Amino acid sequence: MIKPGRMIIEVMRSIFRRPATTKYPAERLDMPDKFRGKLKFYPEKCIGCKMCMRDCPTGAITIVKKGEKQFEAEIDLGRCIYCAQCVDSCAKKALEATRDVELAQLDNKKLKVIFNADPKDAPLRED
Repeated sequence: MIKPGRMIIEVMRSIFRRPATTKYPAERLDMPDKFRGKLKFYPEKCIGCKMCMRDCPTGAITIVKKGEKQFEAEIDLGRCIYCAQCVDSCAKKALEATRDVELAQLDNKKLKVIFNADPKDAPLRED
């Protein structure tokens, strides 16, 4: 049990300290350089080895061949645990972990991100 005198001293100390919390969402979060956030796929670098699919512990990545040396990635952000194992296992660096952390959605369908291989299409499509 904390004695009243000791509690008053602790309250007085905390008045002059900076708060430990941030002013999010009023102020943008600044994530560290090696932060593992939302995944980004570069279809022009992908060779279709599917090592990212094999190494993903949750099966959140699907690589589909769309043409001669053209691949498309579907990433289910609802299943992803953001371990970046797929990024580490990609020999051609076709996957990258970004610092994007604001991924909350009410609709699970918006958590499936498809990165197109065809340059005529939009580079990123969300279903």
